[in-house]
Amino acid sequence: MAEYVGVEEDRAEAGAEQAPRPRLKLSRRGIAVLSGLVAVLLGTGIWLVWFSSVFDVRTVSVIGAKALTRDQVLQAAQVPLGGPLERLDTGAVEARVEKALPRVDHADVTTSWPHAVTITVTERTPVAAVRGANGTFTLEDTAGVRFATLPAAPPGVPVVQLALSAAGKGELAQFPEQVLVAGAVEVARSLPAALARRTAAVVVHSYDDIELTLNGPSGTVYWGSPEQSARKAVVLGALLKQDARGYDVSAPTDPALRS
Repeated sequence: MAEYVGVEEDRAEAGAEQAPRPRLKLSRRGIAVLSGLVAVLLGTGIWLVWFSSVFDVRTVSVIGAKALTRDQVLQAAQVPLGGPLERLDTGAVEARVEKALPRVDHADVTTSWPHAVTITVTERTPVAAVRGANGTFTLEDTAGVRFATLPAAPPGVPVVQLALSAAGKGELAQFPEQVLVAGAVEVARSLPAALARRTAAVVVHSYDDIELTLNGPSGTVYWGSPEQSARKAVVLGALLKQDARGYDVSAPTDPALRS
């Protein structure tokens, strides 16, 4: 009998230990106060980030500028200093840089707390420098965009120039100068980087008579027309392994060396 009573007492104690604790209940007034505090904190955070000078724009750095200067990029970007960092319209800054600086192929603007803005620019790479009648050189990239005019061609960029023969002049109605220049730029665009650096000039005598003038003792490449330029570039790469004064790839299926 004593054992039975002891078991009952143990169960009673266990039940007492497992009894659920009363839940904390907030009054309506407590809920209102808590909600007000949350709203104040949220409003303060929004004000600090979006409207105050705590996280304002203080520094603007430029990455990727080569031919361009940092000042040129900053002037084009027109990033307002002192304004809230999170309210900066990065897309508008990118658009301003790309519009004001034709040399820029792409601009990317990022922000980092608490005060920094970074403008990363990717400049266009010229594949040809088109010589004008006034002696200046207009740079053109792989997309056919003309983005700068300089008094001299940059090193390693083939110069496109017209030196029309009698046949070329007679064909101007069919192949005007702009077509001839576009064909020569297409030739320059097809050249691998190493070969482009070796090419001093792409000389146009007529649509079907384009020559490459190579630097050094390699001589002249007789290219023919701009057609099949990619294939001609591959064939020329193989021919240049042999010494010759001239290389003829005008018919890429039947290339020849000229002595």
